[in-house]
Amino acid sequence: MFRKYQLKNFNLILVAAVFAQTILGIMVIGSANSDYQNRQIFGMVFGLIIMLVVSVIDYEFVLQFYYVYYVATFLLLLSVLFFGTDVGGATRWVDIGVTRFQPSELGKVLLVLFFAKYFMKIEESVNEPRFIALTAALAAVPLFLIVKEPDLSTTIVTFLIIAAMFFAAGLSSKIVAWSLGIGIPAIGILLILIMQDGQQILDEYQGLRILAWLKPDEYPASAYQQQNSIMAIGSGQLFGKGLYNTAVDSVKNGNYISEPQTDFIFAVAGEELGFVGSVVIVLLLLMIVIQCLLIAKKAKDLSGQLICVGMAAIVGFQSFVNICVVTGMMPNTGLPLPFISYGLTSLVTLYGGMGFVLNVGLQAKRYTGDTHYV
Repeated sequence: MFRKYQLKNFNLILVAAVFAQTILGIMVIGSANSDYQNRQIFGMVFGLIIMLVVSVIDYEFVLQFYYVYYVATFLLLLSVLFFGTDVGGATRWVDIGVTRFQPSELGKVLLVLFFAKYFMKIEESVNEPRFIALTAALAAVPLFLIVKEPDLSTTIVTFLIIAAMFFAAGLSSKIVAWSLGIGIPAIGILLILIMQDGQQILDEYQGLRILAWLKPDEYPASAYQQQNSIMAIGSGQLFGKGLYNTAVDSVKNGNYISEPQTDFIFAVAGEELGFVGSVVIVLLLLMIVIQCLLIAKKAKDLSGQLICVGMAAIVGFQSFVNICVVTGMMPNTGLPLPFISYGLTSLVTLYGGMGFVLNVGLQAKRYTGDTHYV
């Protein structure tokens, strides 16, 4: 379970980037809604402890129980449908007394662990039709449960995480090309169908969000949050209006963005930290993703590589979707910005996932001095 590690292999750059991003997030959350700042600080401290503990636990030992993680994800997501708390028309949380817990956030990390081991076991047969079908079936179960909450955005991101790991495990580029060749036109056709009156493909609120994104002037009641977000970011200009400002022309201070400390936190950052602050957030997120991929490159086995790729995919895809939504490049979805948005479940589980990445780095292949690792 525990091994002797060399401290020089501990990736301090990744730890520093995660810590800096979280501190920045705490500052912006405090400015958006000070009631949540202390809770996020608690989440960071607890997350740091979890990350450091997990980083010294041998990931190979942890992956021995990979099917337990899959079953746990299934039960957690199922519990939402039976015991979940409805918030804003969606049932994504379970009330555990002291706080609300979002199983899908933990589920993403557990699925990374499961598929890391699963793909390693079928590494030589990953392109065989029967294993492609089995992988699709294994992915379909949690995706179905997430979409039933309903949480379409998390469903899409979780699908992309599994797809990225599948590709990293050795999925043929021809299969990927065929999938993209079919998928991209299908998305275009879907958008055309959704724009038709009386469409029954998506739930009413999901269809309205897409229509509001495509035609904001015709659906102002559904487009106001996104439009106000764009206005807030634009008003920040180069250096922003400053954290904790009391400016009367502030979109945040005027309460034009509901629950600004969560999914639309990037709008607050854009308004108060400006273009420069927004770029810092993006660069820190990019640094976290790159560090995960660099650790993956030196991992001693495929399962270690896939843990790193999976965590990089969580941070990368989720950040991309969140920022695209806040800047009006995608339809409105409820998805937190990693390490920035308020949410204890998201923050602590991300820290736990980074702990596994750090452990992979501690067991990296040793460089021999020539052109390869051993």
